[in-house]
Amino acid sequence: MPPVVGFVARRLGRAVLTLWFATTITFLLLRLLPGNPALAVATPNMTPQTQAILLRQYGLDEPLLVQYGKYLWQLVQGNLGVSITQSVPVTDVLLERLPWTLLLTGSSLLVTVAVGIPLGVLAATRPSGLLDRLVQVGGVVGQSVFVPSVAIALLFLFGLQLRWLPIGGAYSPGVYGGQWYLDVAAHLVLPCVSLVLVQLGSYVLTLRATLIDSLGEDYCVLATAKGLPHRKVVWKHALRNALLPTTTLVGLQLGFLVGGAVLTETVFAYPGIGRGIYEAVTQLDYPVLQGAFVLLAATVVLANVVTDLAYGLLDPRVRTQ
Repeated sequence: MPPVVGFVARRLGRAVLTLWFATTITFLLLRLLPGNPALAVATPNMTPQTQAILLRQYGLDEPLLVQYGKYLWQLVQGNLGVSITQSVPVTDVLLERLPWTLLLTGSSLLVTVAVGIPLGVLAATRPSGLLDRLVQVGGVVGQSVFVPSVAIALLFLFGLQLRWLPIGGAYSPGVYGGQWYLDVAAHLVLPCVSLVLVQLGSYVLTLRATLIDSLGEDYCVLATAKGLPHRKVVWKHALRNALLPTTTLVGLQLGFLVGGAVLTETVFAYPGIGRGIYEAVTQLDYPVLQGAFVLLAATVVLANVVTDLAYGLLDPRVRTQ
């Protein structure tokens, strides 16, 4: 078997195993939640017998192993079930919210990379300088703060005090045409900045450290000794190797983005999957919770697979290990 085929097969096998483990843990944890899911749609006049019928309708009165078997079989078929509170397929609920979460996480990741690479390069090429010290302090602070704390602070300052930006939602009612896109962008700023501020530090610090190491390698020292301009040594030779660990970090940060998006969307009432998870928890909507967690787990696993494959393309040594 060619090394590339074996490399891809191993990564895909691990991805399938990881996804199965994540879906199983999700199933078990949701069954440990307190409360009766039937109460989410129960009325004051509903009898216990009627509640039992509701539980039977959604298969929640069956033995745990039976529920688990049906759960896996439905996943294989692409069936995520029906929402208890909305009485619509879970797939429809998630597809309605997915674009907003993709917009938020994608834009925050792009901004992080676009800002992080120049900052990391400048800090690495001017060690112990003012910018380098600011980057190190800011990076440590950014990694230490809690996402909702940053979100609430930004909301209070720019939304409530200065009134520069909207404080919640994804768009304003009654806005159409070109103004709608500007309105969506304005609503996106605060949630996006909240995620960027928290994740930017780890990206910049990692790139700074790896770039400093790369600049000390023999091939960079030799290139400098031959008279190659310092800027060319940094951007053409050292940066390529320095980006290898940060490429892995980008894939790993997607998991953080998913978790951070849940909290950020809740603070800003942003209508993404994170907000949907919060509402499903308060309503004990098991099918929506299961579907959302499976979707997010699949997204993180897929991102890690893509990161591994990209790392293998950038560094051929990885494919043979």
